[in-house]
Amino acid sequence: MNKKDSYMKIIAVISQKGGSGKTTLALHLAVATAAAGKNTAIIDLDPQASATKWSDRREAELPVVISAHASRLPNEIQRIKDAGCEILFLDTAPHSDSAALEAAKIADVVLVPCRPAIMDMEAITNTLDLIRTKNAAIYVVMNATSAQGQEAKEAIEAIAQLEVSVCPIQLVNRVAFSRSIITGQTAQEIEPSGKAAKEISDLHLFMCAHMNKCNTKSEEKGNHVKQIRQRA
Repeated sequence: MNKKDSYMKIIAVISQKGGSGKTTLALHLAVATAAAGKNTAIIDLDPQASATKWSDRREAELPVVISAHASRLPNEIQRIKDAGCEILFLDTAPHSDSAALEAAKIADVVLVPCRPAIMDMEAITNTLDLIRTKNAAIYVVMNATSAQGQEAKEAIEAIAQLEVSVCPIQLVNRVAFSRSIITGQTAQEIEPSGKAAKEISDLHLFMCAHMNKCNTKSEEKGNHVKQIRQRA
């Protein structure tokens, strides 16, 4: 099959609240996806370019990270698809309706990271109102929770009232998540047997399972997909 005819799955990470952990979530899941043997890329739509700067510090070739403005998103997506990408992550900017809307329009799955704090809980309503009219499957991911989990439990109960699915895997507030980003890595790379790595692995499996359940265009991929060799 011609690479241009293959179907690329898109995961958008969206939150209108700054500091919710969008970039950390996108980077960790993208690395897990690349480690699983998929050609993986990230489009960094945040003007702060945190994902792009992480990529500059990274030695591994994948995932490819491209910085782009929301207005250029369709062009960049086509370019990445033509290069053979199988799984694309969109790291959106906070307080940016245009980027979030563009990402939600084309995503197969939308992940909404949310910390168990009142300001995050208030902001998540705005995020859901913005994106839930789209066709993507939406899952809230509890992020930076305490090890005890009481705050997260109360937050999940509150989110349940918003009629949105909550991912059963939580990301606990662990040093490995933030420390690994400094060196252009992820928690599963610096501590492969650690608790943070296990959480990401479980979340990645959840994401893959629900990606396959999406009512999206499905075409058989070719046996060989060209790897993305050159960074943009």
